[in-house]
Amino acid sequence: MVLSDRSIKEQMMTGRIRIEPFDPDDIQPSSVDLHLSSGFQVFRNSRYPYIDPTREQAGLMELVSATEGEPFVLHPGEFVLGATIERIVLPDDIVARLEGKSSLGRLGLLIHSTAGYVDPGWDGTLTLELSNVANLPIVLTPGMPIGQISFSKMTTPVDRPYGTPGLGSRYQGQVDPTPSRSFKRS
Repeated sequence: MVLSDRSIKEQMMTGRIRIEPFDPDDIQPSSVDLHLSSGFQVFRNSRYPYIDPTREQAGLMELVSATEGEPFVLHPGEFVLGATIERIVLPDDIVARLEGKSSLGRLGLLIHSTAGYVDPGWDGTLTLELSNVANLPIVLTPGMPIGQISFSKMTTPVDRPYGTPGLGSRYQGQVDPTPSRSFKRS
């Protein structure tokens, strides 16, 4: 069952769901708005002839920063990684879904390709897979509302929450937009 605004507030009051920093005005009827951080991982296409998910390819991506005065411009067809300002912490019996804001989707901005699922036990910021499918560049300003997260109660707590040793959780505790760690086999 998807948590309502009332249930989200109750879970946050008891500390079971944590969102840091948090503004109560970000609570929607069944989700919480999240905001864009200032860091972006950008592909450096000249460093490798192809992407090999089975190998670490140092320098494939480079971290760049934007500011309110100098925002990041995402060009048509471009793909970069961003992150939420908010750190999300989930208990072992709540799962979350990250979705884009419809007002940004209507402009051609997609905020995730496949990584919209947030496992029980998660602790960290969320990496965004930003794509511009429009015909014009899109300006991305740090701090802007970028997505929304909804929460669902599971039937039982999970046996092995994300981050459990031996599970192979590659992104627990991430702070900045984090490039793929697919080369790290569990």
